[in-house]
Amino acid sequence: MSGARSVAHALLGEVLRRRRPLDEALAGGSLDALEARDRAFARLLVATVLRRLGQLDDLISQFVEKPLPEKAAPVLDALRLGLAQLLILRTADHAAVDSSVRLLEGQFDGFKGLVNAVLRRATREGDERLKAQDAARLSTPDWLWDSWVGAYGERVTRSIAEVHLTEPPLDLSVRADAKLWAPRLEAEILPTGTLRRDSAVVGELPGFADGAWWVQDAAAALPARLLGDVTGRRVADFCAAPGGKTLQLATSGARVVAIDRSARRLERVRENLQRVKAEAELVVADAAAWQPAEPPEAILLDAPCSATGTLRRHPDVVHLKSPTDVERLSAVQDRLLDHAVRLLPPGGLLVYCVCSLEPEEGPQRIARLMKERAPVEAVPVTPAEVPAEMIRDGFLRTLPSHWKDKGGMDGFFAARLRKV
Repeated sequence: MSGARSVAHALLGEVLRRRRPLDEALAGGSLDALEARDRAFARLLVATVLRRLGQLDDLISQFVEKPLPEKAAPVLDALRLGLAQLLILRTADHAAVDSSVRLLEGQFDGFKGLVNAVLRRATREGDERLKAQDAARLSTPDWLWDSWVGAYGERVTRSIAEVHLTEPPLDLSVRADAKLWAPRLEAEILPTGTLRRDSAVVGELPGFADGAWWVQDAAAALPARLLGDVTGRRVADFCAAPGGKTLQLATSGARVVAIDRSARRLERVRENLQRVKAEAELVVADAAAWQPAEPPEAILLDAPCSATGTLRRHPDVVHLKSPTDVERLSAVQDRLLDHAVRLLPPGGLLVYCVCSLEPEEGPQRIARLMKERAPVEAVPVTPAEVPAEMIRDGFLRTLPSHWKDKGGMDGFFAARLRKV
């Protein structure tokens, strides 16, 4: 596993100091030389450190008298990885300590003794210190904690933050016959129809090569369903990549036009469409400026957002985004919403959604649209469509703490509007 730990060490630097999204860093090729088991361990290590960074750094401050110099950031990362293995993942003590020390060979030899001493001490005192911590609060930045308390209250915010500390299960959307595929995939069928199972190497699961299903969080599968029966209808999927909703619409019989600014990301959508044996028209364009020859009958707008609802699966987001991003992206969301309304014919449906927990990116964007007297009316979401606890003021609002005992779900907001 030493190769996995070395890769994890490098990936932490990519995310925390070069500010690269974890998925982008993982796709950079550093995992290619590892076996599947080691690749999974490397990602788990990095994700564990990122989702518990505040907690781990608090522990380090208890064990180290003076902060490490900025140039010794890789030493700090080695300590984080070592503590995560010892106290969270419960790796064998000697393996966690020795491998963390070896990460410093060469440029940081002078810090080996410090890292060894801190981790040895953690094997004796770490559990007690861990119990005394408020892990959920330490691992949530102030700006997010305050935002969520204002929107959802202290109790719900704490429940959300607790879910973010855990590794999420694997959710799958099945093309047809979930009851048939559930036992084959060793999965349970959630109340919304999504299949959920323990994490696994996706490409090795039954049905992957045949296109029987695709990976999609249970919450992410809900917005497209708010368009109702799309059979034969021309539906535009704005900001379509990575493509889960495009697959949903296409396999439900819609004539889908999938628009995204990234040709590279749309190529991934094309590959998945081919795998599940579905068709869609793919267009590389800015959705906010797209001018089709034939107007769509319905639009699904999954707008770019801060993605704070996806911290279960993307713990790097909390270290890459800030309130400034929320403000900037709100302007992008308004531009996309305004254009979508202009394109729709009277009677056409628009579903606007974001994988964000921030009110500024969800209900406040719809409130702005209504305040400016856009020619739309809200079509409330009903308990016949989604579980009642996921409806708020007529909108879809899923929270990571929903179905907490089953592993939670992504935080999504969705509003359904009709052009008048």
